[in-house]
Amino acid sequence: MNYRPEIDGLRAMAILPVVFFHLGWPLFNGGYIGVDIFFVISGYLISTLIIKEIDSKKFSLLKFYERRIRRIFPALFLVTVVTMLIGWFLMLPSDFKALSQSVFSVSIFSSNIFFWLTNPYFSPPADLQPLLHTWSLSVEEQFYLLYPALVLLSLRLGFIFFLVCLSTIFFSSFLSQYLVIFEQASWQFYLIISRAWELIFGVLIAILLYKAKPNFSNTLKEIGSIIGFAILFSSFLIFDENTHHPSIWTFLPVFGT
Repeated sequence: MNYRPEIDGLRAMAILPVVFFHLGWPLFNGGYIGVDIFFVISGYLISTLIIKEIDSKKFSLLKFYERRIRRIFPALFLVTVVTMLIGWFLMLPSDFKALSQSVFSVSIFSSNIFFWLTNPYFSPPADLQPLLHTWSLSVEEQFYLLYPALVLLSLRLGFIFFLVCLSTIFFSSFLSQYLVIFEQASWQFYLIISRAWELIFGVLIAILLYKAKPNFSNTLKEIGSIIGFAILFSSFLIFDENTHHPSIWTFLPVFGT
């Protein structure tokens, strides 16, 4: 059994602050960084799976995508259908039209682009978008679509080349927040261009742990867990709607994770 209960605990630390943030609880003004925790977890888990399967010569792109579809589509379909049914009865025509547009963007995993073009995350109208939360799912699915192919292609040229590719994407993604300018400023929050480095941070940790196989003592593990928890909880308190995010400050929750 490869069940990792501590990662489920980390997922809880990611989702609950986001919920509390949207409920308007002052203590969790930075609760939205739970999404950043999810990105690191996703990069770590997906890479661990792919590395193990490649090493055992069992990796298949088709099977990888099939697993993603089975894991994500049923719940996503249910949420989307229920949201549309409720919207049909409760929304004004103009609002239902906007909901329909967001549903279409969700179906092609581009809702992050849709919401970037229509609703800054911290603006009041964004709170009235029932499917706003799917933007992060779109970022992850875009990553899942591209990353496995990158792994297979770059590994053909050697492991070092693979690390160079990852590092290049990591730094390019992080620096894009300061070097790329779009008219809609919220692109930094929504688009994979500025979010890929968080996922790749998890990827690099997975590679490090899998290849190095460090044998930490239980005491050191517990100390590390306490420090990580303290960093994450401090981030919830430090961040708020006026914090430039993602930015250099985002290293706090990413490193804590």
